[in-house]
Amino acid sequence: MPDLTEFYIDGQWVDPVEPTFIDVINPATEEPSGTVAIGSAADVDAAVAAARRAFATWGSTTVEERLEVLNRVIAEYQNRMGDLAAAVTEEMGAPAGLANAVQVPIGLGHLMTAAAQLPGYAFSEDRGTSRIVKEPIGVCGFITPWNWPLNQVMCKVAPALATGCTMILKPSELAPYSAAIVAEIFDAAGVPAGVFNLVNGDGPGVGAAMSAHDGIDMISFTGSTRAGIEVAKSAAPTVKRVAQELGGKSPNIILDDEDFAANVAGGIATMMMNSGQSCNAPSRMLVPSGRESEIAEIAKGVVAELTVGDPTTDVKLGPVVSKAQFDKIQGLIERALADGATAVVGGAGRPEGLETGYYVKPTVFTGVTNDMEIARTEVFGPVLVVIGYDSIDEAIEVANDTEYGLAGYVSGKDTEEVRRLGSRIRAGSISLNGAQLDPSAPFGGYKKSGNGREWSDYAFDEFLEVKSLLGFGA
Repeated sequence: MPDLTEFYIDGQWVDPVEPTFIDVINPATEEPSGTVAIGSAADVDAAVAAARRAFATWGSTTVEERLEVLNRVIAEYQNRMGDLAAAVTEEMGAPAGLANAVQVPIGLGHLMTAAAQLPGYAFSEDRGTSRIVKEPIGVCGFITPWNWPLNQVMCKVAPALATGCTMILKPSELAPYSAAIVAEIFDAAGVPAGVFNLVNGDGPGVGAAMSAHDGIDMISFTGSTRAGIEVAKSAAPTVKRVAQELGGKSPNIILDDEDFAANVAGGIATMMMNSGQSCNAPSRMLVPSGRESEIAEIAKGVVAELTVGDPTTDVKLGPVVSKAQFDKIQGLIERALADGATAVVGGAGRPEGLETGYYVKPTVFTGVTNDMEIARTEVFGPVLVVIGYDSIDEAIEVANDTEYGLAGYVSGKDTEEVRRLGSRIRAGSISLNGAQLDPSAPFGGYKKSGNGREWSDYAFDEFLEVKSLLGFGA
């Protein structure tokens, strides 16, 4: 990957105002794969100025004009899908198969969903003698994480572009390569200068400057709840809109029926995808008390199929993103064992034969109660806890006994019962019987999992102000 020593501001690549550079570490090798410039408040100022200038015209474009630009971006994205997949594998360790089949296509899916929803979206309606109109909020700041880089960038950028907003993107400094290609895509697609701007940097520098900037009308942040709280605090004095998609500790209720083994196996496999680095991962599996003993053999069978290793090869799981993340996960595993949990598969340390790289053993714990640290803390690694329940009401109580509310899962043969339980989980996205995420449905959380909604036309609302024209039809 090329060294990222410049930022994309006002339609051109420019040097940082105060050049500072850090290495980008390949998590599979623990070696630098390139460098990235770390921006400052001065770079944010330049990007905001460009975005405000561009908003003067982009904000008043027609639906047809924005749709034409969106379609050009889609075409350029399709041309670069191979490059994007290679970038994701190198920057955050996603296996090549996952990068090509899911990580990159999901970003395209958000662009295509925005293009499909835009022509029919109601930007105005009449109520009595008043006209209600929805107008672009203005300049948006996007702070995105490393775990699903293209998903997190495009679920913000696509609706913002569709609704007439301009934007500044700060991707994770751990995984900046794919975002740089996105900037190249926007440039090649002829997106007007200043509509999309890219400033690399860290949270305390660029992220904090964006959150506090009075020239930014909205901040959309995806990341940890801890960091999200700091973003909201920084944004408060300017009373800007803050949309957040934060952490999760999602329950997965498995019903007591003849599909139990298959549903347990499916839940384990879903949990381990992307090395467990998903905010909506089903990390707490709730099973009928007395059946926990069956989990060990099921888990061993599933994990035996989850090859771990070099993400450029045909493996299922790659490394976690960084040494800091690896150390955090190892600490949580070791404390869970000390608290009395049983690792029926996996445990502390690297998988056998992998001495280099931030690889974590896929781990399944039984003997867990919901008050243990391992059951309450978002691990963000391939670690699943199994908790027993004595009744459906207890399962729901445990499922909702968390500060998070991003996602939930229910599996069982009785479809009506599955639906009823799904409606009782206090979370923003509930998967029934293995249903996959739907780009046409909104995504977001309850409680400390955030506020606002992304994905689908619901995302459009986040980027729009509502104006009442009283007496318009008098």
